[in-house]
Amino acid sequence: MAQQGWRLGGFGSYLFGMSETVAEQSTEDSDAFKNPSLSWMIGFLFVVSFLGLFSVVPLRKVMIIDFKLTYPSGTATAYLINSFHTPAGAKLAKFFFDFSATYVGVGMICPYIINISVLLGGILSWGLMWPLIDTKKGDWYAADLKPNSLHGLQGYKVFIAIALILGDGLYNFFKVLSRTLTALFFQLQRSDATGVLPIADRSSPETSRISYNDQRRTQLFLKDQIPTWFAVAGYVAIAAISTATLPHIFPELKWYYILVIYIFAPALAFCNAYGCGLTDWSLASTYGKLAIFVIGAWAGASHGGVLAGLAACGVMMNIVSTASDLSQDFKTGYLTLSSPRSMFVSQLIGTAMGCVISPCVFWLFFKAFKDLGTPGSQYPAPNATVFRNMAILGVDGFSSLPKNCLYLCYGFFGAAILINLIKDALGKKWARFIPNPMAMAIPFYIGPYFAIDMCVGSLILFIWEKIDKAKADAFGPAVASGLICGDGIWTLPNAILALVGVKPPICMKFLSRRTNAKVDAFLRS
Repeated sequence: MAQQGWRLGGFGSYLFGMSETVAEQSTEDSDAFKNPSLSWMIGFLFVVSFLGLFSVVPLRKVMIIDFKLTYPSGTATAYLINSFHTPAGAKLAKFFFDFSATYVGVGMICPYIINISVLLGGILSWGLMWPLIDTKKGDWYAADLKPNSLHGLQGYKVFIAIALILGDGLYNFFKVLSRTLTALFFQLQRSDATGVLPIADRSSPETSRISYNDQRRTQLFLKDQIPTWFAVAGYVAIAAISTATLPHIFPELKWYYILVIYIFAPALAFCNAYGCGLTDWSLASTYGKLAIFVIGAWAGASHGGVLAGLAACGVMMNIVSTASDLSQDFKTGYLTLSSPRSMFVSQLIGTAMGCVISPCVFWLFFKAFKDLGTPGSQYPAPNATVFRNMAILGVDGFSSLPKNCLYLCYGFFGAAILINLIKDALGKKWARFIPNPMAMAIPFYIGPYFAIDMCVGSLILFIWEKIDKAKADAFGPAVASGLICGDGIWTLPNAILALVGVKPPICMKFLSRRTNAKVDAFLRS
């Protein structure tokens, strides 16, 4: 779990984007920088990395039992762990361990409608919208912009995706909140109320309709309680400490900026955990970019908006990402009959380790490679430049967005809410055919490259179920787990080979017909 600090510490993105090395590469606000230091990096991670853990604890029953979210990575880990404790399972684990098609495995675990939604999102965005908007180059945005400039096509990709995600996530957040308050009202009005609160301290209804294994899992998952009051108190206490501490680390990040972030962060943490449970994608960087723009625009260029935006990005990314990570762990614990309290404590320990180990590892790189972050060097850190440019763009506010981008965001935000309203109005029989806006939003920004893989996973499982449903139900999760875990384990030797400079003997890439014609013409010339 020490990897948490490295992923969230922003050593290749928002944190290093504050450095003088990256600032000198920009023509704007080049004098606004804060060079890395081991002491403040460790301190910063300690005061922001634990809030996401406390924010998601009260909603663990909603995610795992009420919504029955799949959390593919957590599910894969659970099946792998469970397989080691049965003779037949151990054989399965060994047999399926060498596969490397992660997204095919994720597609086998995710519901069919989620995979179809991802594919629809990829077709809508990359097949229709982006090519159409690209034809407006020179009209809606300047034609000479770099591909990653948020003043151009990239701005549409990022902000329309954010609008869809927020529309879907906030709808579900307030739906859960309204049901909770309604059930609480009836419970206070009548002692024999039948309303059920979807919170951690209540047992799940209709246990007679589920299998014995699921009943047992639910019983153990709800037995070892983490009191809701403890989670709320922990969040408030750490938020208070962080609000008082962060302005001393980043004077540009005022205490009231931090307070506003912590007020809205639980809702965004829910959105990210919910989306991760559906598709296995954590969009922490997307929420971080939202914080860059909101806080950067609020602060303004004259009051250190660039550094304030980058620091706010770090705060937001840490909260929403640790929330989704803990939800994955809760899913693993649910399937392996593990104690939620133990999972929570383990996550706390792992996060604390990451807050120390990761800055130390980065510090070694920073001192060993004097050209770290310099274009053309061995480690150019391109994401750091991208994040800083976003912060520079953010201080200008929404007026700096490309033409009609804000109107498109309004439209897609409303469309996400409308789709959810239709889905809830149709009932369970027809709602399962309605696409999920959160899943559709992911390829808008990331790209559609994984959508086909996930649909292939769905197709494999569908055919398998038609041939032998019993075996598909029994062994499908094990196959999917092997695909995901096998590819994940290859990451370590792959990183080692990359560090020592070993390159693959052959590479394969699929090109569009138009691009392929250009390549052929170039080779002939």
